[in-house]
Amino acid sequence: MGSIAIDQALRVVARHRGDAVVVAAMSAARVWPTISDDPLDLPWVGSMAKAASVGLGIALAKPDKKVIVFDADGSLLMNLGCLVTIANAKPSNLYHFVLENGIYKTSGEQPIPGQGVVKFTDFARGAGYPSAFDFDDLEDFATSLGGLMAKKGPVLICLKIAPDSPLPDFPARNTKVAFSEVKAALARSG
Repeated sequence: MGSIAIDQALRVVARHRGDAVVVAAMSAARVWPTISDDPLDLPWVGSMAKAASVGLGIALAKPDKKVIVFDADGSLLMNLGCLVTIANAKPSNLYHFVLENGIYKTSGEQPIPGQGVVKFTDFARGAGYPSAFDFDDLEDFATSLGGLMAKKGPVLICLKIAPDSPLPDFPARNTKVAFSEVKAALARSG
């Protein structure tokens, strides 16, 4: 099984983002600001396991706007019920990326429960997601993403991320400030 560097994976998503709102949690909240500084970027730090729920709320409030959630495998394990809630709500504009590195990267690199056994795409399909995909190869992911982003959501995309991917410091733009900025940007866009 291969793996993808987190910054490379997020750069691929950035090329397909368009004007989507991006909710980035855990490791992605540290890497995404080095790739994008869009006013629709929402770093979600300080409340592990809630990024998908926040993304769902935004997707339901703004059904005409794509919403991308960068979730972590450990975070999702702490809130598997969100998969059922998302599938039940059927947000056609939600694209749920799970960055699976098998560890709690930001809190000391402890292994997640079920490391190497758990299959997030199976959880998503079992919860009712109409589409769920696994990728462990950057080129395969890059050539597939355009088609996946054209699918009706919710879509779960699990990326096998290299556990040794380096992380920058947390961004200066905190969640509270970003939330106000995202809200204002959404209001301006209709």
